[in-house]
Amino acid sequence: MDELSPALDLPDHLLILLQDQPEGCSEYELIQQLKRRHSTHIPNLSLTDKLVLFRTHFLVFNGLYLLRDRLWANASGHLQISALHVQLLPYTNVDAGLSEQDVLREYYLDLSNLKDTGEDEVERLLASFWTRMQGTDEKRAALELFELSSVQPLTLEVIKRRYRQLVGLHHPDRGGSTQRLQSINLAMEILQRYYR
Repeated sequence: MDELSPALDLPDHLLILLQDQPEGCSEYELIQQLKRRHSTHIPNLSLTDKLVLFRTHFLVFNGLYLLRDRLWANASGHLQISALHVQLLPYTNVDAGLSEQDVLREYYLDLSNLKDTGEDEVERLLASFWTRMQGTDEKRAALELFELSSVQPLTLEVIKRRYRQLVGLHHPDRGGSTQRLQSINLAMEILQRYYR
């Protein structure tokens, strides 16, 4: 595989890689491609060390947000950014494009967050991430139980309406099961935490 020019900065390297993959890819795939192409902008170390993992992730996301800002300023494209899917999209003149994750953008563009984050903080960040991921699985399971995972837009009113339908169908007084009704009630409690 071709080496990336050391004269280019990380956002330029990321742009080259993303142009080669119009369907997008994950952050992990980007990191592996950067390593295979011998990019000097990220550590060429094993990602099993949590601090190396954090620093590599931070540098890639810093590069992605810098690239997104450049694309936006030149009206030449838009970058969809998440750890699971990064994709280069055509430019659209919509204000929401640049503000969709401003908090994350601010975090990753502030290099003091890279410099000041040690092993203890990385441990805390990873623990927080896994807690959120478990919550996401919980939410997804509740939406699947309610058969609402593909309904858009999803509001608390839509969820309540579906809840009443399911209670009517599965209530023990109407021939339903107590266990199923308890699952529906639990799913409603979960979804109310996410859709207030």
